[in-house]
Amino acid sequence: MLRMFWVLALMASTMFVSTISQAQSTPADRSSSASRADKPEVPTDSDAGFANRNPRYVLRSGDSFDVEFTFSPEFNQTVVVGPDGYVTFRGAASRHVAGQTVPQLTDTIKEAYSGILSDPTITVVLKDFEKPYFIAAGQVEKPGKYELRSDLSLVEAVNIAGGFTDASKHSQVLLFRRVSDGVVETRVFDIKKMLALRNLQEDPHLLPGDMVFVPQNFISKIRRYLPTSSLGLYANPLIP
Repeated sequence: MLRMFWVLALMASTMFVSTISQAQSTPADRSSSASRADKPEVPTDSDAGFANRNPRYVLRSGDSFDVEFTFSPEFNQTVVVGPDGYVTFRGAASRHVAGQTVPQLTDTIKEAYSGILSDPTITVVLKDFEKPYFIAAGQVEKPGKYELRSDLSLVEAVNIAGGFTDASKHSQVLLFRRVSDGVVETRVFDIKKMLALRNLQEDPHLLPGDMVFVPQNFISKIRRYLPTSSLGLYANPLIP
């Protein structure tokens, strides 16, 4: 029985190392089997969705804001976005504003009052809104929802969440980002490599609502199937 465990462990580690070697092969190595035109483009930090580090806040249900009319103060009001995303303005029709930025909201209000006021001067001030946040999940010491109070990178976010656990796969940290309704972009980052090379140029900056997910490494998945005496032999070659 013990010999069978050793054989299974050796086969599993060999297959894993082979898979990693294939995944880390360069584009030049793979060009012999597929042309460059046939390969899907890999998104970079310059692509839309991951490039904008200073996005505008968009309104959500439950948010409230003050509307001030410079020359028509009788229309000044505080408005709350309803669960359906609509708001009702004083003396005007309801409008759907969820998902709009403040400049877009300003245009919507002007349109709502176009039959009453001629090109009104309006100031919109957010009053109560969802604070920026990011979510850390997976193999971090303290998974949870954290406030995004400043310009924060992926590596810094992992550390705020308590850092990696012994079961973390440092080389395949996932960053999920919602770029529009129903569209979520996913990127994979090799934090182990970035730290080993002391080069954080590829360390992305987080945006509100981002989710950082640290997967489980291979050795921790098969640990329970290995005899205790074999862990020392296989732990070092398979460090994530």
